[in-house]
Amino acid sequence: MRKCALLTTTGLAVAATLTAGLTATAHATAAAGNVLTTGSAGGTAVAVGDVLSAALATGTQAKISTTSGGSTGITCNASAFTATVNTNPAAPGTATETVTAHTLSTCTTNIVGATGVQSITVNNLPYAASVTSGGSLNVTAGATGPIQTTLKINTILGLTTCVYRSTGLTATPDNTGNSLTFTNQLFTKYSGPGTCPANGWFTAKYAPVKDTTQGGAAVFVN
Repeated sequence: MRKCALLTTTGLAVAATLTAGLTATAHATAAAGNVLTTGSAGGTAVAVGDVLSAALATGTQAKISTTSGGSTGITCNASAFTATVNTNPAAPGTATETVTAHTLSTCTTNIVGATGVQSITVNNLPYAASVTSGGSLNVTAGATGPIQTTLKINTILGLTTCVYRSTGLTATPDNTGNSLTFTNQLFTKYSGPGTCPANGWFTAKYAPVKDTTQGGAAVFVN
């Protein structure tokens, strides 16, 4: 009888341990959710086809510097992007998006010889983008051509057109404020006169990133 009771007690203990382990695993899986969620980390999955968008974080500017981290270049008080979600698997994983629009406006410059910025146009859209759990957002060229930006700058000698290209951009998502930050992303001059700087380093913080399809709900990366 003691032996049977001991076996029964041991069996119950093992069963309880297994149940607790399975429950913990289930809770962990549920908490992970999908790579992109709204409402909270591990919240409601962002649906394929949803449109995400963001403008500059309050109190920040987008900058294109002539040297990495430098103070000379172009400063824009307005910038925004729009992207469509293509895939959103369970986390950890990689979600994919298509960047359909990226604008920069209300820009000024302190480049020597320049008197103003007429326009900045992001070319060859759409671009491809991927968001990795606990990692970064990477933007790569789409089917229409490389990542390219055309700057039209007013100078003391007249209007100058400078075209810059990038091999790829990387941004850091942060669930605190639902932000996306690009820091010193290199663009190299593709065409333009000698008055165009050889390089441009792009820095900008976008927040909050919202799911406009779902009424502007904040987007989290898991």
